[in-house]
Amino acid sequence: MKKIISLFFLIFLFNNYFSQELLATVQVNSQQLGGSNQQAYKALEKSLRDFINNTSWTGKKLQNFEKIKSNFAIVISERDGNRFKGTIVIQAVRPVYSSSYESPLINLQDNRFGFEYIENENLVFNERQFSGKNLIDVISFYIYLILGYDADSFQSTGGTQWFQKAQQIAQNGESQNTYEGWKQVNEPRNRSQLIREILNPNMSQLRSTIYSYHRAGLDNLFNQDQTLAKKAIFDALMKLKMYENSFQQNYFFDVFMSSKSDEIFNIFNSGNNGGIVIGDLKQLMLTLSPKNQAKWEQWK
Repeated sequence: MKKIISLFFLIFLFNNYFSQELLATVQVNSQQLGGSNQQAYKALEKSLRDFINNTSWTGKKLQNFEKIKSNFAIVISERDGNRFKGTIVIQAVRPVYSSSYESPLINLQDNRFGFEYIENENLVFNERQFSGKNLIDVISFYIYLILGYDADSFQSTGGTQWFQKAQQIAQNGESQNTYEGWKQVNEPRNRSQLIREILNPNMSQLRSTIYSYHRAGLDNLFNQDQTLAKKAIFDALMKLKMYENSFQQNYFFDVFMSSKSDEIFNIFNSGNNGGIVIGDLKQLMLTLSPKNQAKWEQWK
């Protein structure tokens, strides 16, 4: 009977965990514009924070400790009335079992962020159509991206339903001709490209790697014996060798390596790597992430 109750409790926690939503911070930086009138930017900051944290993205209501920690940092570089241009950095982290460590899920910068905003306007998300102002469209796209990444890290391809939501938003964005960042043509590293690559069956191994890396690897890394956890991470990463001739033009792959390179380096930089052939992983990382060559070369 106790075993049945325990199993029920674990299933309850499992099902509720995957309904996570966001606990987000938002920063809006307007220093490039100069001037002392910051009221509109503070209003935008608050509106976005309330929009992200108070909207029900998954249909479940959760405690703060259950939500995904994330950050949206916006730098405004141009303003024309109620129209703005700038960049947005999106970051999210994932808790690691039996530790206080938080692993980076996603860390990317979008340089094509143009939008319209009227101070204190009500922000309402409608997934069926483009808003016309691009602000909630971009933010909502990245929220579902974060939800997808998080779910993928706990269950193999568990984020598909959220990635599909992001894809619908991207398709809505592609249907308009006012704002950058959605079109496949003449806009490399655009949002539509990213979500199409994530859902492309050819990238299923990378999604599988993300799951194994986190669940079999990181979630066991803080055990007294790290051997099996490091081996699981090593094995998951070595499966990315299949992309060594195609990763250069792949935005999804680039986001993974950019978000995880520091963590990967630190995991295997302790010198206590069991029976892992670190030279094999070093050579693969030099191929897949050459901009971090100086880092990988430190592995012994």
